[in-house]
Amino acid sequence: MEAVARLRNLPVSPTKVRLVVDLIRGLRVENALRTLEFSKKRVANSVRETLKSAIANAENNFGLDVDTLVVYQASVDQGLVMKRFRPRARGRAGRVTKRTSHLTITVRSTEP
Repeated sequence: MEAVARLRNLPVSPTKVRLVVDLIRGLRVENALRTLEFSKKRVANSVRETLKSAIANAENNFGLDVDTLVVYQASVDQGLVMKRFRPRARGRAGRVTKRTSHLTITVRSTEP
């Protein structure tokens, strides 16, 4: 049985989120939470909260035991890209893209 949690429109670029998500993919839930707790990346807190939500979904909606859960899938997709402009030299404008991310975490029980 699987439980999913999604975080949409996270105001961090997908590249930065993928660095953190790659650390927890395939780990047991308690190890993943510990890894995220001591990570120095700013986005690790958002990933940690999403993982906690997936754990709560597994426990409350499907009645799964928390001790047997594993981070089965963790993916990051590109979300909305806001385009802004900054003044540059000689009357020109420079484009600034503010990227967002969609984070999806799936946990699965290791018991059959």
